[in-house]
Amino acid sequence: MAKANEAVDLQRQALRKSCGEWLRNLREQSGLSQRELAEQLDIGYYTFVSQIESGRGRIPPERYNNWAEALNLEPKAFVREILKYYEPSTYRILFDS
Repeated sequence: MAKANEAVDLQRQALRKSCGEWLRNLREQSGLSQRELAEQLDIGYYTFVSQIESGRGRIPPERYNNWAEALNLEPKAFVREILKYYEPSTYRILFDS
């Protein structure tokens, strides 16, 4: 059982890291520094953006709209992509055919 939990944790970490890379690419395409994105999101410290981009954290669901707007994405498309990384089982149920 412990090995199964370890495998799930490793998979979760890999997904968060991939999500962070996707978010970093979006930020860079928008021409924003981590500090500028944090300011747009009204986050008191840019290190939160760094943590998200490195896969060590998650965007709180109540902030999805803010992040989508700051990164110039339509909120539904943003949330759909986030679900791939944060909630892959839910994503498969909702969107896989």
